[in-house]
Amino acid sequence: MKIDHLAIWVDDLEGMKEFYTRYFKAIANEKYTNEKKEFQSYFLSFPGSETRLELMSRPTVHSPLTPRGFTKGITHFSMAVGGKNEVDALTERLRSDSFTIEGEPRLTGDGYYESVVLDPEGNHIEITS
Repeated sequence: MKIDHLAIWVDDLEGMKEFYTRYFKAIANEKYTNEKKEFQSYFLSFPGSETRLELMSRPTVHSPLTPRGFTKGITHFSMAVGGKNEVDALTERLRSDSFTIEGEPRLTGDGYYESVVLDPEGNHIEITS
């Protein structure tokens, strides 16, 4: 058994696709559109991984009142980037491009070297070695 994909509702489908392709080397499929349901999505694949990320948009889906990551449900997901130097470099690249660094690079109590960044819509991403 394996996790095939995770899905995230987004407001800015194209902007979120651009974020994950630019910073995490994702490869997007062609946009899927269901006009009857006013639904659009992209599946993003990542080199070296079978797990995909689905970005979904629909005007009738609303944002929670509490910031993402602090409600019941998925709080974050983790992207392994290959090593400590890669965590540091990507964190600094995201910082210099004005993204919120929620957690500075560090060795966690459970043995991960990680930082935490917020994507453009506030989803928490752990960048791990």
